[in-house]
Amino acid sequence: MEIIPAIDLIGGKVVRLTEGDYSKKTEYHSNPVEIARQFEDAGLKRLHLVDLDGAKKGTVVNWRVLENITSSTSLVVDFGGGVKQESDVKMIMDAGARWVTIGSMAVKQPGVFLSWVEKYGADRFFLGADVRNEKIAVGGWLETTELDVHQFIRQYTDQGLNYVFCTDISKDGKLEGPATELYKLILSENNGVDLVASGGVTTMEDLYELRSAGCHGAIVGKAIYENRISLDDLEKFNA
Repeated sequence: MEIIPAIDLIGGKVVRLTEGDYSKKTEYHSNPVEIARQFEDAGLKRLHLVDLDGAKKGTVVNWRVLENITSSTSLVVDFGGGVKQESDVKMIMDAGARWVTIGSMAVKQPGVFLSWVEKYGADRFFLGADVRNEKIAVGGWLETTELDVHQFIRQYTDQGLNYVFCTDISKDGKLEGPATELYKLILSENNGVDLVASGGVTTMEDLYELRSAGCHGAIVGKAIYENRISLDDLEKFNA
């Protein structure tokens, strides 16, 4: 199982929200490139980079941070937040991201998103399924839809998108453990999906539990910044 550390960005700084609430923001570091280098030094290969300004504004904002990280490290990065137009997709890819993270557009404008998939390839997109009570949420988690998460994922795995992460918003940033039962259910209903767990990872035991559940990867954010999980522990997990 791949460990994917997360850097969430507001104003170019490393922050974390609780349950996606912009009013519940904690700032951890002013230099995301320095944090990315620490992840690389610990032997981690991946990075989940989230433009929270972009998600709220509806247009990519922090793309230069992405460019600085990809030019300064060898981390393989996915980047998302505020991707609404093909020009955003191209900008993110040109800035060095391996995957463009797509959430809201896949919900609200599936035809447009699938045109990007056809042009750039399904393997260039990391599909985000953000969930409240098994219903998809969009727009930086500010809006919950009536779309069932299982239906949503199946809609795109049928189109060749197998790299998916799912965030249970009720768990995110609360350090109360991940939504393992939800992930087991998703995996049982979507054969072959490379599912990445996101939200709630608090201890190394959580990571072992997610690996046993069959998750392809796990995104870890606040637990690192709050020193609940050390980079040394993650390095040993990956060994």
